[in-house]
Amino acid sequence: MRLNEEVAIVTGSTTGIGYSIAKQLVKHGVAVVINGRNEEMVKATVLELQALGGNVVGLAKPVECFDTGDELVKLAVKEFGKATILVNNAGMIADQMSYKMSDDAFSDVIDVHVKGTFFCTRPFVQQLKKQRIPGHIINMTSTAGLEGTIGQVNYSAAKAAINGMTWTLAKELQRDHIQVNAIAPAALTNMTRPYIEKARRKAAESGTELPSYWKIGSPDDVADFVIHLFKQENSEESGMIYGVNGTNIVRWHPPYSEPYSLNEHK
Repeated sequence: MRLNEEVAIVTGSTTGIGYSIAKQLVKHGVAVVINGRNEEMVKATVLELQALGGNVVGLAKPVECFDTGDELVKLAVKEFGKATILVNNAGMIADQMSYKMSDDAFSDVIDVHVKGTFFCTRPFVQQLKKQRIPGHIINMTSTAGLEGTIGQVNYSAAKAAINGMTWTLAKELQRDHIQVNAIAPAALTNMTRPYIEKARRKAAESGTELPSYWKIGSPDDVADFVIHLFKQENSEESGMIYGVNGTNIVRWHPPYSEPYSLNEHK
């Protein structure tokens, strides 16, 4: 990709990882559509990134609304003529043990992550196919969706769905030259900070070292890797899920099967 010719939509981009990605894209000359659910935060982010010299517009609307993705794509096309990059970053958590979780806590997390990703992806792909141009989709996932996490049955289910969407979209869109990847980030954000601070307190109280699991990178590390993906643009990597923790990068592969012998398990 020649980044200074690209147009990106980044959902959930007023704070955290989404903001860092949007800022990095602007620094590389990408035109960016900012998205978030708070109108004042969207306006402030647009103004801040415009001050850096970026071509930036914004839309304040929740991604779980069925028409948000369509509005984001239309805004990108109206202002910049196209949309070639989509980063499905918007997310939320509502943690609770499964047997205590409310209907709303489960549904809200599923709606934002799963419906939000789909509602933004569908019109984006439709526009790419209409204009017959290549593109790149990045979905934000989590190790919760790859391994499961206690107290996050809603979030784990949502991110597992996004993994499945990533693998499926990569296969469906290969012939259209639309690359699809997902990133499972470990970064200090408003969402993760309470967990890290709790882990630090426990470590201090017990006189032990903070577990390496909680020694995580920054949102800027994730943004740097996103830029790397866009610069490399390798269709053979489509469908790949990456773990990013600071400068530690890993690849996650789809589940595999192995023979199961009934005789060995009697």
